[in-house]
Order: sequence, then C-alpha cells, then structure tokens
Amino acid sequence: MDKTPLLEIASMSGSKLLRDAPRVTISNISKDTRTILPGDLYIGLRGENFDGNVFASQAIEKGAAAVLLDSPEEAQRLKASVPVLLAENSLTALTNLAAAWRAKLDLKVLGITGSSGKTSTKEFAAAVLGSKFKVVKTQGNLNNHIGLPLSILAASSSDKAAVWEIGMNHPGEIAPLAALANPDCAIITNIGTAHIEYMKSRDAIALEKGMLAEAVSADGSVILSADDDKSDSIAARCRAKVIRTGLKDGSLIATEIVPNPVGAAFKVTLRSAGKATTVQASIPVQGLHMVQNALMAIAAGLELGVPLDSAVKGLARTELAGGRLEKRVHRGVTFLDDTYNANPDSMEAALSTLRFTPCMGRRIAVLGKMGELGDYAAEGYSRVGCATVKYADVLVTVGPEARHISATARELGFSRIHEVEDTSAAARIIDQLARPGDLVLVKGSRSARMETLFQKLQS
Repeated sequence: MDKTPLLEIASMSGSKLLRDAPRVTISNISKDTRTILPGDLYIGLRGENFDGNVFASQAIEKGAAAVLLDSPEEAQRLKASVPVLLAENSLTALTNLAAAWRAKLDLKVLGITGSSGKTSTKEFAAAVLGSKFKVVKTQGNLNNHIGLPLSILAASSSDKAAVWEIGMNHPGEIAPLAALANPDCAIITNIGTAHIEYMKSRDAIALEKGMLAEAVSADGSVILSADDDKSDSIAARCRAKVIRTGLKDGSLIATEIVPNPVGAAFKVTLRSAGKATTVQASIPVQGLHMVQNALMAIAAGLELGVPLDSAVKGLARTELAGGRLEKRVHRGVTFLDDTYNANPDSMEAALSTLRFTPCMGRRIAVLGKMGELGDYAAEGYSRVGCATVKYADVLVTVGPEARHISATARELGFSRIHEVEDTSAAARIIDQLARPGDLVLVKGSRSARMETLFQKLQS
C-alpha cells in the first residue's frame, strides 16, 4: 500500500477516527501483534476463540502508528496517544478498505483457485509475469476472507501485476472474494476432493470454484485443465475466453517430460491460429502435476502480455516454498518433502512423482492422515492405498487414520507395510529401513505435522 493519510483510510474503511491525526500516514496493515512493525496500522479482528481488540495496547507498544478496533470499550481503555479508528465490525472495515484500494490500483490481476496446486501455480505464475512486470503475490496461504484483503493491501501503485490465490472450504466463499479481487484472468487448477467434508460432492466443489471463472469479464480469460472432467461445466459458465492446457490436449500442451536431479524439463507447444510453436522449458521441481501447474502459469502469462520465450525463462527461475516436493538428502537417502498439505488427489500425484523420480534404490512412502474428507474418507484413503501399491516399494503409515491406506494396500497383496503412531516412530523406522540410494516421500495434512519427522531423524 502507498503511504495513505489515516483520515483517508478511515473513509475507505467506513470507520470513525476518534483522535485527530493530520500527519499520520499508513503503508502497511497488520492483524498480528507478533509480526507487527513500527508504523503499521493494527486491525483488531475477532475469531471464534480470540478477540484482537484486547491486543491493541501490545500493538501500540510495538510501534503501531494507529489501531482499528470494533470494541468501544477497548478503544476507551487505551491510554496511548496513537489515533484510534472505530468500526462497527473490523473485518468489514478491512474488506471495505481492500475494495477501495483495489479500485485505485492499475494492474493486471490473476486469480487462482482449485482443489490442489494453487500455491505452486501462484509461484510459477508470479515468476512468469515477473519476467515482464513488477509483481505482487499472495504471501504464504493468505487466501481467505482475511488473507485476500491483506494481500490486496500489500500491493502498491508501482506494481504492474498481481497474482492472488483464492481459497475456500465452505459453500459461498469464492464469489465475494472473486468480486473483491476483480481478476483480469483466472486459473482453476483442478476440481478434486479437498474440503469435500463440507462441500459434499465434486459437483458442488466445481460449482463453487467456478465462481472465480464467472467473475472474469468478457474481455478477460480463464485457464482450465484439459485433463479435468469438470472443466466443461465451468467453461459453459464463462463470459471470458477459455484456454485449456494439458499433457495430451489443449491449446498449450507439455510433451517429452524428463525428470532431472533439480526438477523436470519438457517441451511446451502453443497451438494458435492454425500454427504450432514449440519451446523448451524447465521447472525446479519434479512431478507431472507440477508440469500441469506450470503450463497454466505460462498460459496466464501469454494472456496478460508475456511472450512465450520470456514466460519459459521466468518459469525456470521459480522459487517454491518448502514442503512442496522439496528435495532433502540425509545420510545418502533422498527425501521428497511434500508435507505442506494433503488430500487424495495430491497424495496420488505425489506418489506418481515418487515412482517417476529417478533413484538407485527403493521408493518408500511415509504417509499421514488427510483432513476434511467427511463421508468421503473411506473412498479417499482407499484411492491412496491403490496408488501406493502402484507407485511405492515400501509403505509407512503414521497415525490411526492413515492405517486405512495400509488396509487397502494389504487387500491388494502389498506386504511391505509398517504402521506407526507418530512421526517419532516413523523417523526410527526410516533410520532402520532406508539405505543410501533410496527415495522417501513424506506427506500428510497440516494437522498431521509430518514435517516434524525430519527433526527426529538420527544425525
């Protein structure tokens, strides 16, 4: 955010300035006193188990230039001299502020949603667009009703493109976020089973995710997967131009995919106006699903004005966050750290990557539980068990829920199975089992905290 007078922020957010502050300007918004910086505007948000209003004094002690609260009582208790903005609802004020700031920004906006692959696609797209524009992007997983406004407010007038991730886990969440982002281009990575506990069916997930596609105007574009069976229904709802990408079909396809020690190389073919143009591309991570995500990022870049040659050069410079098929080496054993999150679709994709990543030894899958499956849990775990038999040599399940994976594997005749209760026990098993040259995939939902396994391996 550019430096903005506090009085203007009060107007944009729909809040009341309780103390005059003619010289105070704000360029950064914070909702967390643990990370607040001097000069920030602190917004006290409420949640099911917390009230951010009560931490206003801590924010001031850490240098907040002003605070925005929705508790008159807490506002009156503050003894400090910093200005106070008072709103009827702090979250509504944050959303209003983000909407007003978005309206001031002159930049190309790419919105991304999907059941899996959102964050890696965001990073690919930011790298592609970054080959031509100054880019602002969603930090971490700030992609919900709080995170998206904060992501918008992190943009400045010097930015020329934005890549904003849009997430959901309940019906009705995408449409207001899409309206807030007002994207010129949208990517829907896939329609899988993440959050199916709340959404009940893939059709319902497709309906919800497709709200982002509906939000793109007729002069914009929507990127869909040619390999996803729900893309047709989403395309039918679009006013915008629809571009499809894939490994076998689409206007942009990837062929001759070859894994290498640092990622994967492949050829990208663009079909346009009866012509086909092919270029060589690479990404710093392995996996067919990662190649699919990269294709979508290239397609978005092309739609937003990045030449194909520049797009693939930018793609090669992508820096992915940890926990997404990140390679680690420990005592001669190579690990694929994919612990950021998990659902049946991403589990299958990671297991496929385990099989097709070159290694000299065995392929070992260390798998934890998957969250938010609800009534789909039995089918979801069974799918992962089938994929394990197909792609892994050894299976280690962590926790009681993950034993449903090994149950299916046993039914299919797979016998190289170890079942443990926690990551400490999993680390002990891996220390005993894994030999130099082996390849070990570690994956599970955030709640499984599978990343802690790496801290417990013997040095």
